[in-house]
Amino acid sequence: MDIRRLKSFIVIVDSGSITRAADLLHIAQPALSQQLAALEEHFGQKLLIRSQQGVSMTDAGHAVYRHAQIILRQMEQAQADASAAGNSLAGRVSVGLVPFSSAATLSVDLLAETRKRHPGILLHLTESVGQTYSQMIMNGRLEMALLHGTGPIKGVRFEPILSEEFFLVAHRDFAIDADAKPVAVNALDGIPMLLPPAYNFVRRAVDTAFTRTRTNLKVVAEVEIVRTLGRAVGDGLGATIMPKAIADRIVSESSEPLICRLVSPRIEETLSLCVSDQNPLSEPALAVRDILLELTARLKD
Repeated sequence: MDIRRLKSFIVIVDSGSITRAADLLHIAQPALSQQLAALEEHFGQKLLIRSQQGVSMTDAGHAVYRHAQIILRQMEQAQADASAAGNSLAGRVSVGLVPFSSAATLSVDLLAETRKRHPGILLHLTESVGQTYSQMIMNGRLEMALLHGTGPIKGVRFEPILSEEFFLVAHRDFAIDADAKPVAVNALDGIPMLLPPAYNFVRRAVDTAFTRTRTNLKVVAEVEIVRTLGRAVGDGLGATIMPKAIADRIVSESSEPLICRLVSPRIEETLSLCVSDQNPLSEPALAVRDILLELTARLKD
């Protein structure tokens, strides 16, 4: 098996088009098509379906894509281990940190600690709102992720780390008292809210709380960027309900007088460390995992 064919296959899938993949790989399209044909001949299966919209994977294609990611990562790790033999840990480690959570506040610390302890590790961090981290782990695109939820999901293993409580953040113009007591969800009936889209775990938790208390949730905008969300709340365009780490960040970065109160009934989500239950972590990945667990332990304190 020519490793280059696996690399080409991954690029075709990720780019969604053989034409775009050929441009990215700087090879002629007919040559790339030949590589794909050779790969399909090797596995005896059709791997991709072509259409005017691009390419899509067959069931066999999904399986090959997942294994190709793992094989290439192992090849990279083998190269890194050989180069660093007798020296410090080296290699590439991919970590997903779910946005709108305590995990998103750890990125800089994780990068700094990894560089300090293991300068040979190339850390790849992502905070994506449009991709499912558990699926990326199963496909071999990520080795681990901090995300909301406890599973179960076939192919990955969840290790609950901490529970995040949600807080209301609002401009004082909304006439919400600056009280140490929790604010009742039903007291927020009809207040304009700025929240992530419906597929987001934070949004789903808020939706559930309002539904259970039969309270009208008035979402006036869906925002996926924390900085934009904070500025909008500071400008009085709406209130929001966020995990404590994000709520604290919005308050600390705002020059406006903001109210930050716990919500009742309590809204909370579990933050878990997610890894593959089929592919063991490499030595560099285990080292990064240890650092990540140390950093999350500080959040509990």
